Amino acid sequence: MAQPIQQLTRNNQQQERESIPFTLIHRKEKFGEVLYEKRQYGKAKWACIKMQEQQYEQSICLGFMKIMKYICEQNSSGLYLGMTIPIVTIVHTNESHAEITRSVTVAYYLPELLQDHPPQPYDPDIIIEEWPPTVVYTRSFRGVTNEDSIMREINLLAELLESPELCLQNIFIVAGYTNPAAANRHNEIWFLQRP
Repeated sequence: MAQPIQQLTRNNQQQERESIPFTLIHRKEKFGEVLYEKRQYGKAKWACIKMQEQQYEQSICLGFMKIMKYICEQNSSGLYLGMTIPIVTIVHTNESHAEITRSVTVAYYLPELLQDHPPQPYDPDIIIEEWPPTVVYTRSFRGVTNEDSIMREINLLAELLESPELCLQNIFIVAGYTNPAAANRHNEIWFLQRP
């Protein structure tokens, strides 16, 4: 288990991490503070793993470790694939939108050079998926991500949006830009615009 973390720390310089490309459509600000952004993400391939542990934190930690093994040479190319940011987690809320369900998907954007021919994972639980172009509404937040902080951020972004009904109501994305072990992590909550 230590090998993926060592690889991540060794390759943790910002210039060595590829950001997922997007087009900024709109930025809503108030008194110089960014309240949220509307972005367009293009069609892309992602390595995804579905997890369903008792707690959200367990699911993202185990899912992240499996994804890191894939990134760190446990793939058909046998090579370190390179880190992309953010690592995203798809979360679902229950019918009353009051809490997060146990089922989450941890996903890694494949670097641009690997989009056409992604290396296949050795882990059968990891699946390469092609996601369609998507418009998201996103808001940054700092700190740990757990059930409480995610629900707080979902509710906050819903209050800020003029028309939250334009977005899917039970699927959200938590985007992590820093190492999950970091104390003051940089995260975003994403709402997906309805197709």
